[in-house]
Amino acid sequence: MGFFSKPINTLDDLFVHTLQDIYYAENQIIKNLPVMAEEASDPELKAAFQHHLTETEGQVRRLEQVFELHGQPVKGVTCQAMDGILAEAKDIISDCDDPEVRDAAMLSAAQAVEHYEITRYGSLITYAKQLNRADCAALLQQTLEEEKSADQKLTRIAGKSVNQHAL
Repeated sequence: MGFFSKPINTLDDLFVHTLQDIYYAENQIIKNLPVMAEEASDPELKAAFQHHLTETEGQVRRLEQVFELHGQPVKGVTCQAMDGILAEAKDIISDCDDPEVRDAAMLSAAQAVEHYEITRYGSLITYAKQLNRADCAALLQQTLEEEKSADQKLTRIAGKSVNQHAL
């Protein structure tokens, strides 16, 4: 058990903890996406980051609904995984002098973020269904679809332009 967290003894406890984890993670993403959009030199990548910022803000509101539906206060817990992904991304990006290589590094980092989110939302949906919370599962499913779509868009941008320009 973490120093400031409560014990996780039930699936419901795990569901709430994972909600808190992804809530923190989404808010960290909101803090970092504007910087990535500003740094991006590829117009399509810049637009994708800007679009996903708006989408992520909606995802946070949806998480707040899930907390409310489940009778829990809205709060986050530090997500070491997301902090690590973002710290690694900042390190790699700061080492890239070439803007086109930096775009490829940012795109790769963004996909690492998306993959983490996809795993978290998949788990949350499964937990919600097992806890007979179809209402929560439906909201989380909307977000999962957005995350999968964002990942697919990034893959398309990487193959179509960003990685080619980084060559």
